[in-house]
Amino acid sequence: MVWLMAAATGLIVANLYYAQPLVGPISRATGLDAGAAGLIVTLTQMGYCLGMLFIVPLGDLVENRRLIVTALAATACALGAAAFAGNAAVFLAAAFCIGLGSVAAQIIVPFAAHLSLPETRGQTVGTVVSGLLLGIMLARPVSSLVTDALGWHAIFVLSAVWTAALALLLKRRLPLREPDHTSTYAALLGSMWHLLKTTPILRRRAGYQFCMFGAFSLFWTTVPLVLASDAFGLSQTGIALFALAGVAGAIVSPIAGRRADQGKSRSTTAIALTAGLLSFAVPLLLHGGRTFELCLLVAASIVLDAGVSGSLVVGQRAIYSLGADVRSRLNGLYMAIFFMGGALGSVLGGWMFAHHGWHGVLLTGLAFPALGLALFASERRK
Repeated sequence: MVWLMAAATGLIVANLYYAQPLVGPISRATGLDAGAAGLIVTLTQMGYCLGMLFIVPLGDLVENRRLIVTALAATACALGAAAFAGNAAVFLAAAFCIGLGSVAAQIIVPFAAHLSLPETRGQTVGTVVSGLLLGIMLARPVSSLVTDALGWHAIFVLSAVWTAALALLLKRRLPLREPDHTSTYAALLGSMWHLLKTTPILRRRAGYQFCMFGAFSLFWTTVPLVLASDAFGLSQTGIALFALAGVAGAIVSPIAGRRADQGKSRSTTAIALTAGLLSFAVPLLLHGGRTFELCLLVAASIVLDAGVSGSLVVGQRAIYSLGADVRSRLNGLYMAIFFMGGALGSVLGGWMFAHHGWHGVLLTGLAFPALGLALFASERRK
């Protein structure tokens, strides 16, 4: 069941990233103006963030399996609409709905925490989150390779088919879970601000992950531009292979979960934030030939992805320990703040690369984990 949930979250969250390397061909095919091409990614992320705030909290109110299957069915329809969109308006509306429905992944993660024993909850969440992170990391190279072979429509058709199949599989395999909650939806949403205001550990863990995912998004938004430049001259396939190498960082998720179960959350957090700092500091300080710097970037991508994975798992394990009746709302708030950091990182990365080059990107990326470490230094040891 844990491995099924891990695979499901990876397949679902990958839907958010298939369009990212395909902005050019999609814009040309749908007649989208070059100045508005960024909306292809932005609207998907906006849909996801809104889903975090307005759909994920329903996991504390309605039967979880039905909620997951309904969201996946809607996502499959949106992916089909995107595949056959004939104009920009239809594609952008579909992109928004893809993001909205893909929050099913964030209903599955707390569901896995519900099904696990308290003493192994960190390891369970770590395994499921490793699937989610693999989905994020693999989506871009898979999308590029499929597009090279079959055209950009194919990745959306394929994803629509396997998302629909996943909905049927989860309907058959997931157990029922009726939340023990009698509140109304309006009261549920109203309670989220109160939860954020009165839960210091949620604010702190979300702050760490805001910084780490900001660094992650900044790096992966700009590194394809650097790899395609004259400095490295990689093809689209070469960039896809580079992204595949970074996937190795996701293997630390279960390890971080086990360490959290053993009471080592503080040291694991310190290691994760330091890894994020080093992934930008080392390429900034060390220079050499083309091959040396390329190998350095590969190593940096693995270390950064490992740091993000470890920090995410420890954070989710911490907030899931606060109470089963508020777990979905806490997760929705945590992940919404997490993705806001990613959105900021993407915007800053593109702007810095355009105006200050790769050196400016590395300095900006360095600031994110440095801020996280400063916040961590203020944490009181219990």
